[in-house]
Formats: sequence, C-alpha cells, structure tokens
Amino acid sequence: MKAFSTAALLAGGKSRRMGFDKQLLHTRKDRLFAHLLPMLKTKFEDVMVVTDQPDFYADMGVRPVRDIIPGLGPLSGIHTAVREAKSEYVYIIACDMPKIDPDYIDHMIQCLSLSKADACVTRKDEWIEPFHAFYGKGGLPVMEEDLLAGKRSVYYFLKKIDTLYIPEAETRRFTPDWSLFYNLNTREDYAFLLNSAEA
Repeated sequence: MKAFSTAALLAGGKSRRMGFDKQLLHTRKDRLFAHLLPMLKTKFEDVMVVTDQPDFYADMGVRPVRDIIPGLGPLSGIHTAVREAKSEYVYIIACDMPKIDPDYIDHMIQCLSLSKADACVTRKDEWIEPFHAFYGKGGLPVMEEDLLAGKRSVYYFLKKIDTLYIPEAETRRFTPDWSLFYNLNTREDYAFLLNSAEA
C-alpha cells in the first residue's frame, strides 16, 4: 500500500450557520469544489469526496463515499476517509476551504515520512486545525472506539494517538496570514470571498 496517494474532500456538514448546503458554494467561476478537486488531483492519485450528495460529483473523476458512522461531525467524515483510503495516510480538506498549498502538503508529507506518526495536523497555541491535515490508518481503532461511544471531538481523538503537530511558526512560512485555514462558515464569510480577487 502506498503511503500518501489519497486525498478526501469532506462535504457532509449541516451548514447551519451558512443556511444552505456548502456543497452549493460558488466562486464567480464555478462551484467551490470544482475549483478544489482538480488541485487535489494534481497531487494525489486517488481523490474521494465524503458526501450525502454523490450526484454532485458525477463525471469529475473522484470517488464519492458516504459516512460509515454518520451524525458525529467532522470525525465521522475523517473516519470514512481513512477507512476508504487506498493509501496509509489520507489528506483531508473541507469543501468550504478555498485554498490548497501544494508546498505545505509536501512539507507535511516530509515530516510524516520521518516520524511515522498516526496523524499530522497544524497547531496554533492550543488550537488544532483539523483540516489541511493527514490522518493515518494507525489511528482507526481509537477513532472507531470514540465514534461508537458517541464522542465527536477531533481534538481529544488526536490527543489519544501518536499525533505530529506542526507548530504555528513553522506553518507561517507557508501561510503568513493563516489564510490557508480560512473556511466559509457564514454568509458574511461567503460575501467576503466573492468580493475578493481570488474568487
């Protein structure tokens, strides 16, 4: 099994603050996921979308998969992605995150290759960034134990396994303004994106 050939776009959130399904988010050019998926496909041989709307992704050359243990937030989606991955690790991004940095992906792969940890995430003070992160199959038993117990915290799951944390100072070499981790939670966030030069 290859180590780093799979990526997954999580697109199964309830989008309560946005008020509509984030899978429908558009830039001025196309749906947001239509911008993200080709970028993932340049870096990874196998690209999945964890979604309850697989028809959205027809003819896009990706694998739509449904949550195996649904209803427990991002941890449900991460679990499905890791279980269904064709490689030891899977790179995880959410469908409402407009940016991908190939150089930062390469940096995380290099760090993981040296450490052999079960996951690699970015940390800012005590806050962890659960996306733009790698999760490995070694963490599946703990993840499944948490989910079957109704536990949904990615933060506490990561504390139970061998997690490699990339510190803020190191990460800011790649994203000085932290915009790599920006996500669209509200209509105001969405309006800001549409008015930006990057939309």
